[in-house]
Amino acid sequence: MLTLLKDLRRLRRTLALERPDRGRSLAVRHVDAGSCNGCEHELILASSPYTDLQRFGIGIVASPRHADLLLVTGPVTTRMREPLLTAHAAMPEPRLVAALGDCALGCNVLGSADDIVGPLESVLPVDARISGCPPTPDAIAAALLELLDSRA
Repeated sequence: MLTLLKDLRRLRRTLALERPDRGRSLAVRHVDAGSCNGCEHELILASSPYTDLQRFGIGIVASPRHADLLLVTGPVTTRMREPLLTAHAAMPEPRLVAALGDCALGCNVLGSADDIVGPLESVLPVDARISGCPPTPDAIAAALLELLDSRA
C-alpha cells in the first residue's frame, strides 16, 4: 500500500496536479437507478489519478449515512424508486442530489414507459444537473467542484 501511495504521489507531481485551496469536502453516495453503466465508467475515470477528485476532497462513500451528496445515474425505474427514496432519507441534512447523465435528466431514455418512473426530478429535488451521454470525467469534476464551492 505504501508503494502505491508513493507511486500516486509521483504521478501527481509528473502531471503537475496542484492541491487547490479548498477547506471543505464532499462525500458522494452513487446510486444506479437504471442506467446502461456508461456514466459509471466515466465516474470511475473521474476518480482516476488523471482527474483525481480525491485531491479536491471529493470521495465516494459506501453508505448514504456518510454522504453529503446523492449522485444518481440512469432514469428512475419502478423497482429503484423505493430504494432511492430510502437512500435519500438515510442521508444527514443538508441533503444534496445530483443527476448524472442524460438518462437521469429525462433525455433520450431507452426502455419501456411501464418500467420507468421518469427523470430524477420527478422523484427527488435535484441540486446539480450533469448532462451528457455519458458526461466526460472533466464535466463530472467541474460540476462536483461547482457544487462543493457553492456550499462554502
